[in-house]
Amino acid sequence: MNRDSLLAIVAEWLEETTIPPLVARLGLQVDPDRLKRILAIVGPRRAGKTYFMYQLIQSLLDAGQWTKQDILFVDFEDYRLSGFSTEDVEELLAVFQQLTGRYPHFLFLDEVQHLPDWGQVLRTLHNRRRFKIIVSGSNSRLLGQEVATELRGRYEDVRMLPFSFEEYLHYREISYRPALLHTPARGKIIAAFEEYLKHGGFPEVVMLTTSSERRRLLQSYFRTIFYRDILDRYHIKARYVLDALMREILEAFSETFSISRFEKHLKNSGLPGSKRTVANYLHYLQEAFFIIANEKFAYSPRRRIMNPKKVFLVDTGLAALGRPFSENRGKVLENLVAIELYRRGQEIYYFKDQNECDFIVKVGPQPTGAIQVCWELTPRNEKRECAGLAEALQTLDLETGTILTFAQAEEREVGGRKIRVQPVWRWLLDTHSASKE
Repeated sequence: MNRDSLLAIVAEWLEETTIPPLVARLGLQVDPDRLKRILAIVGPRRAGKTYFMYQLIQSLLDAGQWTKQDILFVDFEDYRLSGFSTEDVEELLAVFQQLTGRYPHFLFLDEVQHLPDWGQVLRTLHNRRRFKIIVSGSNSRLLGQEVATELRGRYEDVRMLPFSFEEYLHYREISYRPALLHTPARGKIIAAFEEYLKHGGFPEVVMLTTSSERRRLLQSYFRTIFYRDILDRYHIKARYVLDALMREILEAFSETFSISRFEKHLKNSGLPGSKRTVANYLHYLQEAFFIIANEKFAYSPRRRIMNPKKVFLVDTGLAALGRPFSENRGKVLENLVAIELYRRGQEIYYFKDQNECDFIVKVGPQPTGAIQVCWELTPRNEKRECAGLAEALQTLDLETGTILTFAQAEEREVGGRKIRVQPVWRWLLDTHSASKE
């Protein structure tokens, strides 16, 4: 690679790059100076990974022990690094030493999945025991359970998703304490929740003020995922299949996705596409953090794989690229619950037998919770929603279950088992409050 380009990139970082104003991410306590292993910040594009790296860099500078001459930050999406190879890593470090007179103590490598053989490179750098290494990536292959054996024992990850509701309130400077729920401030929290539900938690989207601006930005995210994260990365040839699949998910999120049914849809539309192709593309969408996919609950892994997956968007704002919110609000609410459970790193399934239950939470070998989601319990849907939850509780031998709605709160008993009805916004905040105790 051209040495002058590397000199320019490192010099820009040292002399010109300033740390932008930051919205601190809540619940993520990382001291980069104490890292023993490689830290990976992993999640969807534009969720705030780079800004979290800046937050960590600022914490080092504020501590007073380190300066920018101890820190190398590299963005591997910089077009000037398009020809960067594993052999250029040593040249990059040499350029930093030339400009500062020393090797960096901290390596911040942004979007590291664009670095060829990134796993081997990170292992080699970590083995030298002279660098604290923090990387980010927009591909699930960087999550701990997916990394190659060569990095096991040297690697830990932080899952970075768009703002949680608590972080959204923090950005909007809206206070939340349980006592406030008995004051007029409750209305302000509920209004903020409805905005959060409609527009999602991507930080740059949250900072905009009009629906048209938010929609345009979300469309640009959609195109970037389509072209850069999937089409280019996986050398997709059947572009029309990928386009049809992504648009189908915008219409049919919070539903089970049948590969066979979608293949028939393609054929009826005059578009060729095999089940294998569709399955591969669906997997790519998971890897790129466009969707979350939950399997049907079964104790047997083989039985789980054989059934359709239930798919969710990684941010509810993306739902606005499909149907209007008023037509989809129940599905959007369920999608938000799926995102929160995924954020918490829990093992999640859906239940389906005679009836259906939206979420089964599993810890270790056994299920520990069952959650049903609907916008509102009414005389028309009450029997269906309660039957699905009650069947899941009985089949899985669980004592209590939860129904999450937009606004209702009460206690019920169905089939001798306790059911708690709770607003989603309260569940989100109670979950975070409990995690801090």
